[in-house]
Amino acid sequence: MKQETDLEALGREIVQESAFLDRTREVLSTTIIGQRRVIDRVLIALLANGHLLLEGVPGLAKTLIVRTFATAMNLTFHRIQFTPDMLPADLIGTMIYNPKTMEFHPRKGPVFANVILADEINRSPAKVQSALLEAMQEKQVTIGDVSFPLGEPFMVLATQNPVEHEGTYMLPEAQLDRFMMKVIVEYPTFEEELEVMQRASALQASVEAAAVVEPEEVFRARALVDRIYVDQRVQRYIVDLVTATRFPDRYGLGELSSMIEYGASPRASIFLLLASKAHAFLQRRAYATPEDVKSIVYEVLRHRVRPSYEAEAENMKAEDFIRSILEHVQVP
Repeated sequence: MKQETDLEALGREIVQESAFLDRTREVLSTTIIGQRRVIDRVLIALLANGHLLLEGVPGLAKTLIVRTFATAMNLTFHRIQFTPDMLPADLIGTMIYNPKTMEFHPRKGPVFANVILADEINRSPAKVQSALLEAMQEKQVTIGDVSFPLGEPFMVLATQNPVEHEGTYMLPEAQLDRFMMKVIVEYPTFEEELEVMQRASALQASVEAAAVVEPEEVFRARALVDRIYVDQRVQRYIVDLVTATRFPDRYGLGELSSMIEYGASPRASIFLLLASKAHAFLQRRAYATPEDVKSIVYEVLRHRVRPSYEAEAENMKAEDFIRSILEHVQVP
């Protein structure tokens, strides 16, 4: 009885503190046509304190979504164009010599912002990617022998083009694992593209996004997300889904054993739990359900499950494995 009362009270708090979500979506809708699923995933990453990998062909408004989102949230934003000749100092900064004082002083790089758009992240060499890794994982940057904490909130939204491979470097698994979710940005529908075309061709100034959220609202929302209730059976369901990517034969999926080169790490279980709670917050609920898990599982697992050469020869993708796992793992 007490737990039900606590959940009811938490639910009322969530309804009250989630009002900024509607304001954010309204601002984004003035600039972005469609892409509701992508926008919701960006909000989930923000609420769950995670990073996001956006994959899609050029021209699908990935950069516009991130820039407008940062503006609406009243967060500092830096866009970093990754290139093959980029150096770690171009990202994190470097030590500058001052001849007057005869001392070195740090000059901070563009990574010092609340929202970082790492545009075409797979174009940068491994040294640059590893420099970004420390910022993503440790929320700090080391310049010379001094470490500087990054501001809060801090999130990296990286983009990559799935169809272009010349002059690119595959992201190592260690870095892929640091991204909470990998979101596929799809083409717009016919009606959405028609509206995009009409807006772009109109002889009028483009609508500028306005800041409608304060960072304190995000911090209060995060505190509520932490308190969202997840039943033990739902937690076990999450671990079952992740374990099935490593040992599919235990779940009646022996045919996938030779198709999956390696499965998801324990970080996937953590992120799936956090993302499910954030998804419940978007639905204004004080508890997470298996449906929350199912709604976010593809984004959390698709970049953590590596198909084998045999699977690639049969044109099978990680999404195919996740679909089979969802069908075979018992839902509580």
